Amino acid sequence: MKISIITVTFNAGKTVERTLRSVASQRFADSVGEYTAEYSQGREYEVEHWVVDGASGDNTMEVVCRYAQVKWVCEPDNGIYDAMNKGLRLATGDYIVFLNAGDALHDTDSLRNVFAAAREAQAAGQPLPAVIYGQTEWVDEDERFIDMRNHWAPDRLTSRSFLKGMLVCHQAFYARTDLARETDYDLRWRFSADYDWCIRLMRTAERRHLPMVNTNYILASYLAEGMTTHNHTASLRERLRIMAHHYGWLAAFWQHVMLVLKNMWS
Repeated sequence: MKISIITVTFNAGKTVERTLRSVASQRFADSVGEYTAEYSQGREYEVEHWVVDGASGDNTMEVVCRYAQVKWVCEPDNGIYDAMNKGLRLATGDYIVFLNAGDALHDTDSLRNVFAAAREAQAAGQPLPAVIYGQTEWVDEDERFIDMRNHWAPDRLTSRSFLKGMLVCHQAFYARTDLARETDYDLRWRFSADYDWCIRLMRTAERRHLPMVNTNYILASYLAEGMTTHNHTASLRERLRIMAHHYGWLAAFWQHVMLVLKNMWS
């Protein structure tokens, strides 16, 4: 079983190393960062890490090239979601996850926990899960814990779960690559195409009666200074339109009213 990690970068020389380091430090990597195979019940576990760079003008690629095991492509693109679509085409793993520059795997056992969830589902006679997911913590630029993400990943995930917002952070959402490739990121959305992508992928899983499994672990450490954070208002407006597209305007409007009331009383 293999996981593909895709990191999209553009002028990310100050933050990308924490992401690269977190992948290289996973428990099935040796001390020099070269990936080694671990066997359990006859299954080989692997990881590949792709950096998709949009022709950065800083030292991003210099940092990336310090990590010999990282594969990369460096060329102009049409924004973060266009680069993520390139990552979908490059991935060769059974699962794919997008870990942005500055974000990190939570600890050295994060990928082990994902693999274990897939193995347990199969041992129980279920198909290979469509999605394996977990919780996310917020960290600052010095990698210090701020808080748990305000959205809590539910025990049971469905496409309807996202009517309440993006309950599972993109960086803790491991999708089966064969399904993910059927679901390109929609480039009409500038800030929240990941929200739309996750909903469409979960609906595909439901149509095919494929499980979505909670690891019950924190899987990702999310840097609280991403693109969506810097464009918060525009992102919220776009997310409302995506919510209305998938769930209807009445449901989307009511959900936002409830959110405003919750914020007033909190």
